Amino acid sequence: MIKKCVQGLVTSSLIGALSFNVLAGTLDSVKERKYLTCGVSTGLAGFSSPDSEGEWSGLDVDVCRAVAAATLGDENKVKFIPLTAKERFTALQSGEIDVLSRNTTWTLTRDASLGLNFAGVSYYDGQGFMVKKNLGVTSALELDGASICIQAGTTSELNLSDYFRQNKMSFKPVVFDTSDSTAKGFDSGRCDVLTSDQSQLYALRLRLAKPDEAVVLPEVISKEPLGPVVSQGDDQWFNIVKWTLFAMLNAEELGITSSNIDSHKKSTNPAVRRLLGLEGPKGVGLGLDDQWAYRVIKQVGNYGEVFSNNVGDGSPLKISRGQNALWRDGGLQYAPPIR
Repeated sequence: MIKKCVQGLVTSSLIGALSFNVLAGTLDSVKERKYLTCGVSTGLAGFSSPDSEGEWSGLDVDVCRAVAAATLGDENKVKFIPLTAKERFTALQSGEIDVLSRNTTWTLTRDASLGLNFAGVSYYDGQGFMVKKNLGVTSALELDGASICIQAGTTSELNLSDYFRQNKMSFKPVVFDTSDSTAKGFDSGRCDVLTSDQSQLYALRLRLAKPDEAVVLPEVISKEPLGPVVSQGDDQWFNIVKWTLFAMLNAEELGITSSNIDSHKKSTNPAVRRLLGLEGPKGVGLGLDDQWAYRVIKQVGNYGEVFSNNVGDGSPLKISRGQNALWRDGGLQYAPPIR
């Protein structure tokens, strides 16, 4: 009996080890392939969208570029794969992509039931409503009986249902597969209202034939923490993606930017020196070299730079930092220390 138990334990350990080895090779696969595969949206201004030459840009795009800089030394070694809301999780689960960076909300079901790990929050958001000004509506509480355009396969569907049920109102859903088709449906009059994360509403408003004739209502009906996602089972890769985002946040807190980072190499501040790999834990715990965080900031920028360039003051969206300000500035963005 003892012998059988020991054999069982050994067998279980071997199976566990084999499973771990199969799952824990993302970094090695990326290095062997020499580029990162990143799942993004099919096109959302400020977050992930291609230009006329197929070059991708956006906050979600920059998260993947930062991971490429950390692991491969070059932010440009990324293959971006556009995915609809319905396709995104299957692509990650099947190994088609190494990381999903596509306005995806962190929820219990997704975290615990789909074999996924959320590596942090790159953008704090909340669901809202956009209407045409000529509808004469100033509050979401005036939308009883409205037809509402919504994207399938998103958390927006359940949030919408909950909000209307809670407020004893009814609505008529008009469902589309992509954010682009949802915006077109709203623009063509297929529905009275378009609902999505507020950041997406501001981005989609730019696509309307007459953007100035649409307004985003003040109500925010949900919590939508958005961030990069990886498959469960590869702790090393999970840590790399997570700490890449944390490095960008820590850099902003320390005042280190893509343009002044080299001047900080002479800093005597221990926190700065640890971030730049001059002392402290460096990169060994992540399986990376000591310059990983330096490359992230030098090539892509700190979190504040990425936010401003893509969705903030330096972009057409002009979204205020709000909840996405650093914790010391009244926001929610807070990163564990590198030490």
